[in-house]
Amino acid sequence: MSKIQALQADALSETPATPGITRHLAFQDDGSKVLRAQTEPGTTSGWHHHGDYEVYGYVVSGGVRFENGSEEKNTISLDPGDFFHVPHHTIHREINPSPSEGNDVILFLHGTGPLVVNVDNPKQP
Repeated sequence: MSKIQALQADALSETPATPGITRHLAFQDDGSKVLRAQTEPGTTSGWHHHGDYEVYGYVVSGGVRFENGSEEKNTISLDPGDFFHVPHHTIHREINPSPSEGNDVILFLHGTGPLVVNVDNPKQP
């Protein structure tokens, strides 16, 4: 018989990071992961992508802005309660535009391989 699992916020394990973002793993199984990502006030993360993972997310608190690193510049701003999707291999960075409030985002990843690939140049494959 299956049972419901619970994990307290302070029991999450740290995962590979991107400069400016901390990520903590809550659950994982074959091909799926659930993480919490946090960005400090006024921080712009480094450029990165999530390899073969499709990333779906929900903004719990604070604001977040995504910039796409492709030839076609794309910027999306999100507020608490908003959802988003980052396709696999999409080079991007996250910005916390608030000078005083951190943000808290829940990520649902589906795929395989490295969780994050940090890149120096947003045009890098």
